Amino acid sequence: AARPKTLTGAAVPVMLGCGLAAADGGFVLLPAVLCLAFALLMQIDANLINDLWDYLKGSDGEDRLGPERACAQGWITPKSMRRGIAATTLAACAAGCGLIAYGGWWLIAVGAACVLFAFLYTAGPYPLAYHGWGDMLVLLFFGFVPVGCTYYVLCGGWTWQVAVVAAACGLVIDTLLMVNNYRDREQDARSGKRTLVVRLGERAGQRLYLLSGFAAAALCLGLWGDGRTWAALLPLLYLPPHVAAWRRMVRIGRGRELNAILGATSRNILLFGLLLTLGLLL
Repeated sequence: AARPKTLTGAAVPVMLGCGLAAADGGFVLLPAVLCLAFALLMQIDANLINDLWDYLKGSDGEDRLGPERACAQGWITPKSMRRGIAATTLAACAAGCGLIAYGGWWLIAVGAACVLFAFLYTAGPYPLAYHGWGDMLVLLFFGFVPVGCTYYVLCGGWTWQVAVVAAACGLVIDTLLMVNNYRDREQDARSGKRTLVVRLGERAGQRLYLLSGFAAAALCLGLWGDGRTWAALLPLLYLPPHVAAWRRMVRIGRGRELNAILGATSRNILLFGLLLTLGLLL
């Protein structure tokens, strides 16, 4: 239910924030570990919430193409899942409270927003994922918030380089959501889940997946102007495996075989994070 294969989406933004902070001489181990703990716990929390509410809304039916969900399979009862969500939320908040000493009391508002939107993504009267807001939320909560806040906690400020790295990170991680929504487009349309792929169509979903990766690499080129040559160039090595995954996605087209692209996309996200972090450190 925690979906460990996708947790690179939580680790990579913190890694990039730490890499940028280390390059600027501001890395400190303990707050970095707390940032990573908060990010991982919040993504697990969001995954558990998504598992429960998709089940309650009937989105995870017998025709589901993606990996099996715990509530839908009966592995975890809704009552037990609610307890798990409560425990994970509290654990994330405990990790986040440790960051107040480093970043200030305003981080409470950031943490509260993370918890709130983890629920609003699939729960409530207006579930954001069902109305096409998922990609914007990924850009914000897997890009600007974790990269920016990690850097702020470690260095006590914000720079334009942080914004570039955060935007690139959010775009890369959005490819994971994109391939999920591409695979589920027909089921989502039947269940009333109006994702970006459902709204714009199959071809647009293919193009958005490809262009998101290229846009992320292109943003990194902007770091060249700051003298960060390796950070500008190394992420370009991410593009060949990204294009290879896109070609497989287009060739497969539909069905459960697209789950292999999910795994490849997760590995590519980790590759991008490692390349950019190494570039920042060099």
